[in-house]
Amino acid sequence: MKKLRVLIVDDSPVMQSMLRRILSAEADIEVMGTASDAFEAREMIIADPPDVITLDVEMPRMDGITFLKRLMTYKPLPVLMISSYTTENSMRTLEALEAGAVDFVPKPVHGTAHKGLEILAADIVAKVRAAGRANISPGQTIRVPPKIHAETRLSRLYKILVIGASTGGPQAIRRLLASMNFHTNGILVVQHMPPNYTHSFAQRLNDMVPYDVVEATDRERVEKDKVIIAQGGKHMILARDRAGFFIRITDTPPVHHQKPSADVLFESAAQVAGREAVGIILTGMGDDGALGLLEMREAGCFTIAQDEASSVVFGMPRAAIDLGAATRISSLDSMPEEILASAKLR
Repeated sequence: MKKLRVLIVDDSPVMQSMLRRILSAEADIEVMGTASDAFEAREMIIADPPDVITLDVEMPRMDGITFLKRLMTYKPLPVLMISSYTTENSMRTLEALEAGAVDFVPKPVHGTAHKGLEILAADIVAKVRAAGRANISPGQTIRVPPKIHAETRLSRLYKILVIGASTGGPQAIRRLLASMNFHTNGILVVQHMPPNYTHSFAQRLNDMVPYDVVEATDRERVEKDKVIIAQGGKHMILARDRAGFFIRITDTPPVHHQKPSADVLFESAAQVAGREAVGIILTGMGDDGALGLLEMREAGCFTIAQDEASSVVFGMPRAAIDLGAATRISSLDSMPEEILASAKLR
């Protein structure tokens, strides 16, 4: 059995030791080495490229984001970011995802690192394995489009779009929304991400796409050309009253180990919106969203799944496709045209 070879890049000897112990306990993973800064890592990568890199955001001499951007320009490799759980670092971690990192793990707060990493051990191992299977391409610069206003003369899709994504999702969501040049009746997004990070994700996305983007609040109205991002650690469902659609935030148990869960959102959309909704499942690890997307299709919704070639990790789209939940399978770049043309016919 060929082992997945991992390089740990972190300036903390304690973190290096804990990550090495967690990863080396797996029969299919080999820690090929550790580096304390970007310059040491660079020499090791040139001499013997790893399959996956775990990379600390904060390091001496050159920070992890700068190193990542250089790496993705000259020698793209799967990178899993290790980020301290702070608001500032959540923004920097999202910058890393935009630059091409596959995913991230929030580093436990100071003083509880040992206990916190042990709790996160299964998540770290799963994400390293997913990174090893990921489709990697250099980070792409995306033009920031102007905001869509009600009076803008564009095509209108009289639908609510509901989107589910996981690994690779922040980049895919940004690319999809930035290229969607049409009005909608609202866009709801579940991205698997912990609390704090979803707020930062909404803030960054708001500056990069033509729609207004906010993090979800309970009973928030679903409005034309507004994107609502589900809170990390809470589920988001679509509800309806005489005035129209709104969202509810719930604190029920995780679904498919996820909270927020795409299945929870998709199932609510199928039940209360039916053909007035469009279901979209993007790149991600696992199978969250597949059953919910099938329920949407059976309710008469147009549903679409990202194809394997453009997915960073093809887990979630594959699960939906295998269930027969997707009306269409599309590359990320073709998806806006597919959504506008096909969903309008339903």
